[in-house]
Amino acid sequence: MRSTKQLSITLPHEMAELVRSKVESGAYASESEVLRDGMRALQMHDRALEVWLVNDVVPSIEAVRQNPGLVRTGEQVRTSLAKRYKKLQKAG
Repeated sequence: MRSTKQLSITLPHEMAELVRSKVESGAYASESEVLRDGMRALQMHDRALEVWLVNDVVPSIEAVRQNPGLVRTGEQVRTSLAKRYKKLQKAG
């Protein structure tokens, strides 16, 4: 049984040209290799996003739910940063 599946895809001209240029440059042996490498990169991106959501975003949301006082508005953050910046300018 084959471990691959043949697909027919349509790409915008710019993407198709990028794929062709990768093969023509010698970086890849075939258009399929270029697309497989792109799919692997997409898988890695998706995994990294999932890890970030699980390890960083969800705990932050839970912390805010338990202590809503942690939340700051954009204006509060800007004011705080401006104060810190002025303090650093005076010290430096």
